Amino acid sequence: MKRLIGVVVCALALCLTACSSTPKLAVPKLALVQVAMTSPDIFNQQFMVRLSVENPNDQELPITGVDYKLFLEGDGFAEGLSNKPFTVPAKGDADFDMIVTTHFVSSTGRLVSRLNGRDQVQYVFEGKLLTSISGMKSIPFQETGSAAFKVKK
Repeated sequence: MKRLIGVVVCALALCLTACSSTPKLAVPKLALVQVAMTSPDIFNQQFMVRLSVENPNDQELPITGVDYKLFLEGDGFAEGLSNKPFTVPAKGDADFDMIVTTHFVSSTGRLVSRLNGRDQVQYVFEGKLLTSISGMKSIPFQETGSAAFKVKK
């Protein structure tokens, strides 16, 4: 019985040690900088989405990808997984671009008509930053704001 208690105490101590070594990171701030149509194909519109990531932490953030949902003007616009890695320096920021493809001709048209000539679009951007940090494989985020919107003519 004493042996079993000793094993349980050791297991709990190992678990507590592992939990305390998991990094404690503040959530980075993401901002959509620009959404620009790069391909006006009627069936598959491609957009270049430029994001800015601000890292409030004392260590760099090695990002391996972004699992996201993007809403523009209140409508679902795009969702997916960007596997383009980048690193955000400690106490610094980094911009990166990702290509998103929509298959909804009517939603793009509805978006353009809702903007009514404005060049700023309201967004909600949510998901997870995927990292290569040991013990922290993803960092959830949800950001709102406005960004520049450009349509290729």
